[in-house]
Amino acid sequence: MKPTLQFRLSQHLTLTPQLQQSIRLLQLSTVELNQEIERMLAENPILEREDVEGDAQAALTPPRDAAQGAADAATQAAEEQPAERREDWLAEIAAPAARGEDDEEGDRAFSAVDTPTLRDHLNQQLTLTGIGERDRALVALLIDVLDDDGYLTQPLEEIAALFSAEAQVDLEELGIALRHLQNFEPAGVGARSPAECLLLQLRTLGAHPACVLATEIAGKHLEALAARDYARLRSLTGAQEEELRSAQKLIQSLNPRPGAAFARVETRYMIPDVIVRKTRNVWRASLNPEAMPRLRINRLYADVAGSARNGNNALASQLQEARWLIKNVQQRFDTILRVSQAIVDRQRHFFEHGEVAMRPMVLREIAETLGLHESTISRVTTQKFMASPRGTFELKYFFSSQLATDAGGATSSTAIRALIKQLVGAEDTRAPLSDARIAQILGEQGIVVARRTIAKYRELLQIPPVNQRKSL
Repeated sequence: MKPTLQFRLSQHLTLTPQLQQSIRLLQLSTVELNQEIERMLAENPILEREDVEGDAQAALTPPRDAAQGAADAATQAAEEQPAERREDWLAEIAAPAARGEDDEEGDRAFSAVDTPTLRDHLNQQLTLTGIGERDRALVALLIDVLDDDGYLTQPLEEIAALFSAEAQVDLEELGIALRHLQNFEPAGVGARSPAECLLLQLRTLGAHPACVLATEIAGKHLEALAARDYARLRSLTGAQEEELRSAQKLIQSLNPRPGAAFARVETRYMIPDVIVRKTRNVWRASLNPEAMPRLRINRLYADVAGSARNGNNALASQLQEARWLIKNVQQRFDTILRVSQAIVDRQRHFFEHGEVAMRPMVLREIAETLGLHESTISRVTTQKFMASPRGTFELKYFFSSQLATDAGGATSSTAIRALIKQLVGAEDTRAPLSDARIAQILGEQGIVVARRTIAKYRELLQIPPVNQRKSL
């Protein structure tokens, strides 16, 4: 077979670097977008953030040669980060002197609250006890093996096995050390089970009227109480209904996780991309200025890149990349605003009346309205948030499946969940509503929902089953 040359014509889609960047920026969250922009700012000297104070200062500065201005700007950019670090340690050095000048109010305003950990809290109490050195060391060891909730999850036998034979630590010594630990605050710390944790707390209450019955229930019948099997509890304890109610209330007031109060909770702040307001009886979406990065081209560098032309291809390429980024960021927020307004137009009853008025909606509906692809709508609505008088929601929250009604219409699954939540919240806890009964009530309102669907939505709402919602 002889080799031959053939010509073929074909069409295929090629994603330009600009289009690839546009797609990538669209699917980023606000936090991820800011991280991407910070990376670009560090790599591209032509790109910079808008700074109002910097603009005012530049307006007062006499014009200079473009090349000299570019060199100065490059020097300033190189020294900017070290300058921030210098300010940090200079502030730390100056802080002690400032504190000595009657600045107590300022100190309280700016100093961070140092919350002690559970181990720090317990070790501090340990230093104040009058026990012997050996017992003190064993208690300190037990403190180190507690979990974040304050429980001792490791058996004493395993802890004793960690010591060498020369240490001669037996279970009796560890038991004594554990009893010392269980006398510390918060009450319940050092417990090996939820029942023991409750019993340790009940022990500190003294002459509470319901304490005796609550102690019996917590020590012997905690599973029956958790299952809300009140008939069995009355049979096992011989108590009357009012006595059981008081004991249950007392047990519910206890803390099954005594160490959780000392846990360090990381606070995460969320900046909404869009803000929804009602203006002249019309709901309007607008971009949140706090979420929009303000970028611009450094004019001095741009002039240098323009005058260099072919002499500095790298600088010209950075100029083009900076322009692409600014355009794509603006296009990203324009698309988010268009999608958000389309969502608001279709879910205006939600903003007026709440979740029960949420209408069913799918991505395809918004895509067809705006002339965009469903994948674009999916990217826009993921990790983008909308602030409204009813709260802050992810854009995906407004999309839900539909369920049929007797009248031939449809309602959203979000509205069904809101109705279930309302029904359970208003039920008589002595005779709570079963899933079948909730389905029946919704059916009487013209909403066709199967019992298993009610059970599914109830679990999504983290509502316990009927037997666990019953009370005395």
